[in-house]
Amino acid sequence: MPIPDTIPIIGLPWDDVLFVILAGTMLLSALAVVTLRDIIRCGLAMMVCFAALAGIYVMAGAPLVAAAQVLVYIGAISVLILFAIMLTQTKAAPARLVFQTQAVPAGIAAVVLVIVLALTIGATQWGGSGQRTTTDTKDLAVQLFSDWVLPFEIVGVLLLAAVIGGIFLAKRDRSATDDGE
Repeated sequence: MPIPDTIPIIGLPWDDVLFVILAGTMLLSALAVVTLRDIIRCGLAMMVCFAALAGIYVMAGAPLVAAAQVLVYIGAISVLILFAIMLTQTKAAPARLVFQTQAVPAGIAAVVLVIVLALTIGATQWGGSGQRTTTDTKDLAVQLFSDWVLPFEIVGVLLLAAVIGGIFLAKRDRSATDDGE
């Protein structure tokens, strides 16, 4: 039995409902990133936000961008941030973090940003037929893995060096450095 294009009870298209779920998840997790007190939970909420954004990219017909979102932002940057926090965080952290004391200016900036975005979206003439386009990744893959192999290898080595350096700095003997001061 094939799945109908619309939800039988309410008559809404499945795509619209999935977009609302993903967008709501993204907004709620982004709000959690800036409001939670525990920095580890903030990092995990950031990963959920990035995953919901990857889902929206897939719905928009850009699976390559979604894959890059998952690999780069969730798989590399978020995990690197969480490892850096876990390796360097001391147990004597302040009860109130610096970014949480700037809630009023951040709220004002957020309201201004929402107003600017709403005005921009309202003034934009959206072209196109409203149909989704498919992305052919073969040409992009040939380009990336033929002409740009060396830059990718260099970036990989630099990221590896940064991870090793971060681990070295986090795990060095603190008593040897404290004696000299």
